[in-house]
Amino acid sequence: MTTTAPARTDLYPTRGVGEVTTPRQDPVVWSPPGTPGPVDAADLQGLERNGFLTVDQLISPDEVVLYRDELDRLINDPAVRADERSIIEPKSQDVRSVFEVHKLSEVFAGLVRDERVVGRARQILGSDVYVHQSRINVKPGFGASGFYWHSDFETWHAEDGLPNMRTISVSIALTENYDTNGGLMIMPGSHKTFLGCAGETPKDNYKQSLKMQDAGTPSDEALTGFAKEHGIKLFTGKAGAATWFDCNCMHGSGDNITPFPRSNVFIVFNSVENAAVEPFAAPAPRPSFIGSRDFTPVR
Repeated sequence: MTTTAPARTDLYPTRGVGEVTTPRQDPVVWSPPGTPGPVDAADLQGLERNGFLTVDQLISPDEVVLYRDELDRLINDPAVRADERSIIEPKSQDVRSVFEVHKLSEVFAGLVRDERVVGRARQILGSDVYVHQSRINVKPGFGASGFYWHSDFETWHAEDGLPNMRTISVSIALTENYDTNGGLMIMPGSHKTFLGCAGETPKDNYKQSLKMQDAGTPSDEALTGFAKEHGIKLFTGKAGAATWFDCNCMHGSGDNITPFPRSNVFIVFNSVENAAVEPFAAPAPRPSFIGSRDFTPVR
């Protein structure tokens, strides 16, 4: 006698014949009101409404120097450059990103464990958390390319198998973010609607998408509609500032053609109650250094 496994529920269909929108099925802030933590009630309300919150100075100037020196050490290490976790800029051949930095560097591992960082993630997601992804992003001046508009959750759901929107990212600036050097842009409120993209996921799509996104990219028409409804917020600030944003925010960044570099450390926390399963719209999960399959809580 054979049995058939029950069909799993896909709350957020994507990578089909055409684009489809789905209202958000999950909370934004998972902790009950009044739960103690480093984020105050007003900021939690702003996160619920807009999909993001900012901290003007999450880390001190001395800490900025420490982390920037560590970033420079990593991107100039030939062994790190040759590692598959390093993504190389197609035009300049400079290092664009280094993934899994909390495992490559004890300095960045300490930042992940810092209560100013992981404490906010636990409070927002209402549970213990693990690191789904970490990386340093490097945008040197004079031509570093940007990241096209996308929802992280669309990729993490389709290709990594995250079932629900119970994931939060933090981008910590290690250089000043001007309004001209390719800063983060978010469409406020876009996290309340999931945009399922058209087209199948190619095999080993991550090898191309980490350099230039294709699969999982919204259409111009959909982006125009989102922008008209939600507007666009550009984030600027001093080194040491941080932006926390929901996994389903529509966001991107432009090229940096200025002389001023823009570098940041990017950490994605996922609830241990939302651990990755098989991908919802891809032939196989991406490598664990991009979408972790180790669900050990951060302590």
